Amino acid sequence: MSTRPASAGSLKVGSYIVINDHPCKIVEMEKSKTGKHGSAKVRIVGISLLDGSKRTLTAPADAFVQVPIVEKKPAQILSLSEDSVQLMDMRTYEVYEISLPEDESLRAKLEPGREVEVWEVMGHRFIVRAL
Repeated sequence: MSTRPASAGSLKVGSYIVINDHPCKIVEMEKSKTGKHGSAKVRIVGISLLDGSKRTLTAPADAFVQVPIVEKKPAQILSLSEDSVQLMDMRTYEVYEISLPEDESLRAKLEPGREVEVWEVMGHRFIVRAL
């Protein structure tokens, strides 16, 4: 289970939501008041954790939306190649390979033996920061 349900009106800026099958971080949120014939609506703007694109969702405030479960795991870099990095999970000692992060400042900090924080979200893994 990589997501859980939550009420759209209960979410806040900085939390996470699934928009069009992409896990996103909420960067902007507007709530409209209840109208004469309808319920209050929320407009949520999120930035995809996978590709950095902006995504928008408009839904009733009492509607249930999916919230991704973000697992934060420590890992150690075993080796680097041109486009990927080989990591070892510090808890389970599982060895796996993922693509290098897009962020150039984060890329510059990566070197064999260094520990990093890896987020696992909806079956995708990516490096968030160097420790």
